[in-house]
Amino acid sequence: MAIKKSELYSSLWASCDKLRGSMEPSQYKDYVLVLLFVKYVSDKYANDPNGLIKIPKGGSFKDMQELKGQKDIGEKIDVAISALAKENDLVNVIDVISFQDEEKLGKGKEMVDKLTDLITIFENPALDFSKNRAEGDDILGDAYEYLMRHFASESGKSKGEFYTPAEVSRVLAKVIAVKKVTKEKQTIYDPTCGSGSLLLKVAEETEAKVNLYGQEKTVVTAALARMNMILHNNPEAVIEKGQSTLSNPLHKNELGNLKTFDFVVANPPFSSKNWTDGFDPANDIYNRFDTEKIPPAKNGDYAFLLHIIKSLKSTGKGACILPHGVLFRGNVESEIRKSLIEKGYIKGIIGLPANLFYGTGIPACVIVIDMENAEATKDLSEEERGIFMVDASKGFIKDGNKNRLREQDIHKITDVFNKQIEVPKFSRFVSYKEISDPKNDFNLNIPRYIDSQEIEDIQDIEAHLQGGIPNADIEALSSYWNVYPSLRKQLFKDGRKGFSELTISHSQLKNEIFTHPEFVTFSQEMDNLFAEWKMRNTTFLKSLTIGIKPKQTIHNISEDVLQTYTGKALMDKYDVYQHLMNYWNDTMQDDCYLIAVDGWKAEPYRIIVTTKVKGKDDKQVDKGWACDLVPKALVIDRYFLTEKKAIEKLEAERETVASTLQELEEEQSGDEGYFSDFDKVNKANVQKRLKEILASKPKISKQSLAMAAEAETAYGEQAVLEQYLELTEKQTELNKKIKEAEAELDKITLARYKTFTETEIKQLVVDDKWMASIERSVKTEMERISQRLTQRIKELAERYETPLPKQTMEVAELETKVTAHLQKMGFSF
Repeated sequence: MAIKKSELYSSLWASCDKLRGSMEPSQYKDYVLVLLFVKYVSDKYANDPNGLIKIPKGGSFKDMQELKGQKDIGEKIDVAISALAKENDLVNVIDVISFQDEEKLGKGKEMVDKLTDLITIFENPALDFSKNRAEGDDILGDAYEYLMRHFASESGKSKGEFYTPAEVSRVLAKVIAVKKVTKEKQTIYDPTCGSGSLLLKVAEETEAKVNLYGQEKTVVTAALARMNMILHNNPEAVIEKGQSTLSNPLHKNELGNLKTFDFVVANPPFSSKNWTDGFDPANDIYNRFDTEKIPPAKNGDYAFLLHIIKSLKSTGKGACILPHGVLFRGNVESEIRKSLIEKGYIKGIIGLPANLFYGTGIPACVIVIDMENAEATKDLSEEERGIFMVDASKGFIKDGNKNRLREQDIHKITDVFNKQIEVPKFSRFVSYKEISDPKNDFNLNIPRYIDSQEIEDIQDIEAHLQGGIPNADIEALSSYWNVYPSLRKQLFKDGRKGFSELTISHSQLKNEIFTHPEFVTFSQEMDNLFAEWKMRNTTFLKSLTIGIKPKQTIHNISEDVLQTYTGKALMDKYDVYQHLMNYWNDTMQDDCYLIAVDGWKAEPYRIIVTTKVKGKDDKQVDKGWACDLVPKALVIDRYFLTEKKAIEKLEAERETVASTLQELEEEQSGDEGYFSDFDKVNKANVQKRLKEILASKPKISKQSLAMAAEAETAYGEQAVLEQYLELTEKQTELNKKIKEAEAELDKITLARYKTFTETEIKQLVVDDKWMASIERSVKTEMERISQRLTQRIKELAERYETPLPKQTMEVAELETKVTAHLQKMGFSF
């Protein structure tokens, strides 16, 4: 069975986190990721004499499995990894950590147990990587990145710098237009590459074969990057290590000068205080710094930016993540900024939300460099040339203690930037003339040029004094009135000048809006719009076959949803897009990976849960069966709805009995109730008490008992007790019927899987599962928009419903009444 992508990620992380113990995540990650690498290459290339990686005798994951429980397991793992490293020119890459480090892994039995458990994590049969790869999708590479992201998140300030969030990496990759690359062997460089995640995201954007280059001063992190390259099928990537890029850049041409690249991306350490260590910037042999404009000795932001510019070809493009301070700080940095603007190197600036990065919580920006554009625009007028700015600081979602860009944020940023679309409060082209104006003086602080503040909800003093809803507040809802022009006239009537009155009560608002002909018509138009998208993409999705590329699949249908909702009133296409992407990430992605490997197969499997019992063998419990691609609930709803409803009817009856029992217990558990002397109300205690009563009283008929219960005669207690027992018997009988019905339904449902045709499976998955879920989600977006109109009108009506003079009068009347009551009671003041 194929690996479910989400389960692979989460199970790996859960196991790793459990075994970590007291070790720092920034250290523990090295052990986990090395073992993941060894497991992957062993599965992939063990029996392939022509494989990319040679697996030597004694250097495979299988050899490591044989070491479990051995006293010298750490030493022998080191030997195995060393053999693998020497065979594949990976010395100082996969062997930079020691598996016999007692300080990190513990001593004696503690180390043996920890390493044995670590190997056990990767023994799961589902992690057979030789059989689990969707063409064009790096499942293992993505898992590697997933683990690094979690390690970065757990590592705390400064220790998470090895990882650039994937969402930010994707923004950089898209804004430098690497997707347009068609020529083979174009070059991409990251001077501070960390674990290589940013480099790889840029490479993912193009289908052309590109050459990757990186430099990382931390040896262990550079090793992570090298492994990351191999796992992402970029083994030729050149990762230099052990030196600072600024003091000793290691990528040079044959003349010893800096090598130049087609694309450069970087997420350097923010405001580095030791960037000058190891060299004198004033005498830089690579001529990166103007002797009159050397960046501050205690702040290396511009040093990295200048290195990037020097590393670009004359047609090159670059993007660098830097703190917001580079946009407005003064002194020598303002001089450097002015020089870069005058030369036209800065094509754009994108302001990002705060708290995106693992090493810092401060807000950052992306500086986009375009050497080709600088040359092409140098002869333009001051009004025609300039910088395109985007304020994307408001678009994000909370993710634990960090913020994260959503899919819709990434798409909106890159769409707007690449197409140079001006959006109010979000983006605009700022001319050189405006930037160089003395009032701005080459300050690039984004709020100077884009006012992204939300419009303040101003309280109208006159309305509070005299009542009425300000027309300005009603006009602010113009996006709705453009769609429902007559609805406004129906909801409001003219008041005094500048104000209106609501024509109906608050309680009628929702019904009035939702039943209005224009609202109904627009809702139908939106339903039809979705239906058209659904029809097109249902056909496409049912055509998926083994070997599909899941990432291409979601690209196709998500771009179509954006196109479908472009320019539509009220519905923000990026919000609709996000609903689709949420469902993709939660469910559909896993399904597509299953189809990519196994095709349209609905194969149920048993759910076996292993529990540890102290001092005994592990206990395995059968929890029933499931099917990932076609959950049993879908099959029941389509083929066995009658049986399902019959069970629901029994459950409703059981709920009624349970409710009656609860009421009886509550009624009779009081001080004067028949259950008051019971330490616990249950069947055994009730039977015991009933037996005592029957032994001391003559028998009477059930009819007489019922009358006795009503009249609360001496036989009333007997009637209540027997009623309780009848209800418990009824409850037991219903439980039995439900259990039998559920077992039978489970049996016939499971049997139905054996007869499924491929057409039926496609209907269940595409129609009943995917499209039904996406449609529900999109319709909630329409409902949210409509509710927003209702809530806003209600809010305005309630705000100004009672003018201040009237409130004052009502308070005075109440005060008079209270004073009168107090006087009658003999109190006066």
